[in-house]
Amino acid sequence: MADTRWRPTVLIRATLWLHGLTVALWVVYPMQWRWALAALVANHLVLMLVGLWPRSQWMGPNWTRLPATAAARHEIALTIDDGPDPGVTPQVLELLARHGVRATFFVIGAQAERHPELCRDIVRAGHAVENHTQRHRHNFALMGLKGITQELQAAQATLTAITGQRPLFFRAPAGFRNPFLDPVLSRLGLQLVSWSVRGFDTRVGDAGQVTAKLLAGLRPGAILLLHDGNAARTATSQPVILEVLPALLDAAATRQLRFVTLRQV
Repeated sequence: MADTRWRPTVLIRATLWLHGLTVALWVVYPMQWRWALAALVANHLVLMLVGLWPRSQWMGPNWTRLPATAAARHEIALTIDDGPDPGVTPQVLELLARHGVRATFFVIGAQAERHPELCRDIVRAGHAVENHTQRHRHNFALMGLKGITQELQAAQATLTAITGQRPLFFRAPAGFRNPFLDPVLSRLGLQLVSWSVRGFDTRVGDAGQVTAKLLAGLRPGAILLLHDGNAARTATSQPVILEVLPALLDAAATRQLRFVTLRQV
């Protein structure tokens, strides 16, 4: 059995030591409380900034690209977030099938409950369904240990019940997180994944701009991020992902890159 014990990073260990030392300073030298408070404020500011950096490794293991062995095989991963969306996901599945590509869908548990058959369609087509929290709360990075645990456990239970497969990977909403996340991931046996490159397709309605951004990062080992849920719309009201995917998949084929799910690595 894999060892899933939580191992705090250097930053987290330093934070724990700092809290202990400042409390001791406060007790022994109460008149120096301003220095103790300033140290804690500075530490929490660092933690906040690191938490707002989705590709950071400072709070725990985080896949920003595929392992070197996968890159050596010229493999890349397409990850698709925030679904399933009945107005978008079926068309995404059709495009992927047409190109013979498998993707990893980071699914919101509440969305899966609304559209369970669509989740099962994703798995039946050979793609992977992974954990993107139960409700995709915008304040996820501000939640405590209990709240984060509830969000991840609920999504695990929801997605496992619907698809018959237990999620193995997790992506935080917007990639933001805090120090409470990593111990929860360890306990649940989940691997945090961010991305190598994204096109900001929830905000940018210009498919050409999104495509150019993704193509600039299209290289062996890359983890690409697009959205079937919360997708921005083009000038013709088309979900951006549907206009981006054909060019992206063709470019990957031309460069002899092979798409794999995260589970296949």
